[in-house]
Amino acid sequence: MATTKFYLDTRGVPEDKAAPLKIALTHKGKTVLLKLDVRLMRNQWDKVTGKISGHKNKQFLNMYIHKRKQELDEMLLTSCVEHMTAIQIKRMVMAQLNTKTKENMGEDKNSFMSRFLTFTNSKAGRTKEIYTATYNRINAFYGARARELQFEDITKEWLTAFDAFLLRSAPSRNARNIHLRNIRAVFNEAIDDEVTSFYPFRRFKIRPVATPKRSLTMEQLRALFAAEVKPFERKYIDMFRLIFFLAGINIVDLCRLKTIHDGRAEYYRAKTGRLYSIKVEPEAQEIINSYKGVGQLLYMLDRCSDYRYYAQKLNKVVNAVCHEACPSVQENVTTYWARHSWATIAASLDIPKETIAAALGHGGNTVTDIYIDFDRRKVDEANRKVINWVLYGKR
Repeated sequence: MATTKFYLDTRGVPEDKAAPLKIALTHKGKTVLLKLDVRLMRNQWDKVTGKISGHKNKQFLNMYIHKRKQELDEMLLTSCVEHMTAIQIKRMVMAQLNTKTKENMGEDKNSFMSRFLTFTNSKAGRTKEIYTATYNRINAFYGARARELQFEDITKEWLTAFDAFLLRSAPSRNARNIHLRNIRAVFNEAIDDEVTSFYPFRRFKIRPVATPKRSLTMEQLRALFAAEVKPFERKYIDMFRLIFFLAGINIVDLCRLKTIHDGRAEYYRAKTGRLYSIKVEPEAQEIINSYKGVGQLLYMLDRCSDYRYYAQKLNKVVNAVCHEACPSVQENVTTYWARHSWATIAASLDIPKETIAAALGHGGNTVTDIYIDFDRRKVDEANRKVINWVLYGKR
């Protein structure tokens, strides 16, 4: 009967170098070795327990090697190997494993990584970049074997090990959560498409950490808006004001605005692709008239090919002016502060959460979301109320 066990092959390997871990297959007194693509230092292998210890990725690697050994044992149980030699068994095993690998590489369109890549390619702009980053991190974590991943392989233990891997380059809990939420999004779509019913996120919870405040008080906003600035700073402060007057529009969407239609700024949000519409109040229109562009409504992309380059300059100036005008502000102020400040002040004016969410462009893409007029009217009223309170002290 053929038997298997792990074997750290230290033959010819110096003491200070990692040795390959293999599976030793013994049959009729003969032993052959099968590669596992894992290399360990001698003190990282516990021969007694047959487990990896002291390795930074020990949890993941133990999952991987024991899964491979289980696959091999099942293969031996279901194959007629009694009349074969150990070498013949090895050839049979390698042939079957190679066939499985080719199938995973070329034909399994419903494997986890194949679905993840398709899902990523369906996105655009910054969202696609974020999903691509997650895809690359999974490849870095799992290596060449990533293409073989099935949905059922992504267990609570796998996610825990992946999170530990991410910790090495992303100490922020919320930064790691982005990758975990991206994985969850692919699972949700696969379940909707009836590709799988497996769902590890029932047991693995993504727990966010509260972020530092990113909003200015009404008094701080007034001080920033009224600050005496140098001529080159004026256009940046005006753009910060315009973001606020347009209910916290994202900088990418502001840079890409094309026209004003019937007194409204209408566009598809870069982040979600959702149609959005906001009334342009007189205070916002005054700024727009002062900074008209050639290719877009505003001038920014006439001078900068990438909105992110412009955003960096904008953030730098706004942060400097804000710290001078508002010494109590210690944090790094960016365009997101205009968005968060709008929402915070709206909440202080008892504007309903649903209206604030609609103003920020949150929500789905259902027929109701797209065609209902209730949100537009409520958002317009809320925006006017916020502007009146900040600029004129009127409730």
